[in-house]
Amino acid sequence: MKQKKLEELRVWFDDYVAGFYGDDEFVNANIKLKEDHSKRTCEEMAYLVEGFGLEPDQKRLLEAIALLHDVGRFEQFAKYRTYNDPKSVNHCLLGLDVLNRTMLLEGLEAEEKRLIEKAIEYHGVKELPKGLAGRCLLFSQLLRDSDKVDIFYVVSECYTKYRDNPDEFNLELELPDEPGYSAGIVEDILLGRRVDYSRLRTLNDMKLLQLGWVYDVNFTPTLERIKQRRFLEMLVDFLPRTEDIRKVRDKIFEYVDFRIRKELL
Repeated sequence: MKQKKLEELRVWFDDYVAGFYGDDEFVNANIKLKEDHSKRTCEEMAYLVEGFGLEPDQKRLLEAIALLHDVGRFEQFAKYRTYNDPKSVNHCLLGLDVLNRTMLLEGLEAEEKRLIEKAIEYHGVKELPKGLAGRCLLFSQLLRDSDKVDIFYVVSECYTKYRDNPDEFNLELELPDEPGYSAGIVEDILLGRRVDYSRLRTLNDMKLLQLGWVYDVNFTPTLERIKQRRFLEMLVDFLPRTEDIRKVRDKIFEYVDFRIRKELL
């Protein structure tokens, strides 16, 4: 991707998102959340790709993917007032529809357009489809990792604000903040399984699922960044202090340390 096209996409993104702000402060706060997340995901992508020996045009293409990966979120929240896909619409597919309707990707090389669309389509699935290969696989993995790092930041900030001042918290939590958690979610994590969103019942279940994201991290530098920024410790601190949670904590931390040590051998 040429620098000029990337700059055009940045301008389009800012203009597009600006159209969703209005008089509803709840909507504004949640739109701002995703706008900032999209731009920080670009920064995480730039950090992550440094070790992959990619050409400048490929790095620009990956920045474009990071910038546009959640473009469906804005229309989703404006229409449904939620980011919960099962309760509204698949935001990945809605994002592709937005790109199609606006003809944003017209003029790109066919391969560049395909890589952007496939990375966006696949970034929210539980597991990447079997058979992906080449740059389509690599770019999808890079997006999923970059996305996760910033979501760890987002949820850590949100949970802190909610804990410290719940009456003035104006962001969506998606799930009820109730005591306890689902035993099946704990079991999945202790067995090294990825948790299915459809099984979540409470906010604590969501926090457990987020801890389990480490099983879906593709690259060791991503795990190193997550560990350095202490996101996992912060998430654990927002969960009940029980023996189950202690076991989950130990399992997650041991897994991350094992992956990092394995890379060094």
